[in-house]
Amino acid sequence: MSTATADDRISVGNAERIVKEPAWLRWMRVHSKVVYGISGVAIVLIAWQVTSTLGLVNVTIASDPIRVIKAEITLFSSGQIWGPIGVTAQEVGWGMLITLLISIPLGLILGRVTALYDMTEPIINVLNSVPYVLFLPVIIFWFGIGQQSRILLVIWAATMPLIINTTAGVRNLNSDYIRVAKMCCAGKWTFYRSVLFPATLPYILTGIRLSIARALVGAIVAEFFLSGGGLGYFVQTATSNFDMDSAMAGIFIMAVAAVVLTRLIGRLEHRYTHWSQG
Repeated sequence: MSTATADDRISVGNAERIVKEPAWLRWMRVHSKVVYGISGVAIVLIAWQVTSTLGLVNVTIASDPIRVIKAEITLFSSGQIWGPIGVTAQEVGWGMLITLLISIPLGLILGRVTALYDMTEPIINVLNSVPYVLFLPVIIFWFGIGQQSRILLVIWAATMPLIINTTAGVRNLNSDYIRVAKMCCAGKWTFYRSVLFPATLPYILTGIRLSIARALVGAIVAEFFLSGGGLGYFVQTATSNFDMDSAMAGIFIMAVAAVVLTRLIGRLEHRYTHWSQG
């Protein structure tokens, strides 16, 4: 006499269906997010190429994917693009490093000290709301038009999201963590290192992801106005010379860099803060 329940029969049926499922279909189901993302990009590129080929879009103004790929090959093989990439990478790298060293400790302190939080909240909200490009003339007046000013604009652009997210993570800290730390007689440094920072890490990584995006924008804007090299200056120069293929190639490089960096932070979030998911 069979004693299998309805749930058991359903589980067995699902297992048989999964076993019979083709390997490629299982792979598609597991990696559906990546597949759909690539499909969306491919559809846009195909539509762009088709409209250019049919003459609906003027290639001298908007180029097309095939011409951009050819421009990419020429730029990388000739080495022309490596210099601008290096300049922008240096600006974003130094800017983000200084941003991390300033914003994370400041956010932890502001989140823990209520008086400081109340004093600085209006200032931070104003600085976050006002477009940082408006401060560019002041930065130029104080620091000139060299690389120092470009890095400073990157820091200005990237700092606020990280401070705000870190502060929010501290202020949303589970009160049970604080009670356990007090019961264990944890010192202030131990509390910050072993309780506060790990619990706030999901907010910090989210803030870093937002800061990287703004840092890239800040670097490009600074290069537009302050020249001196970089991908922003390269795209501006190529556009001024009506070389839209090279300009689009530079924009594509910036887009790829932004996607790679944000995906890297997303992987770190999944790796180290999976306990906070859901």
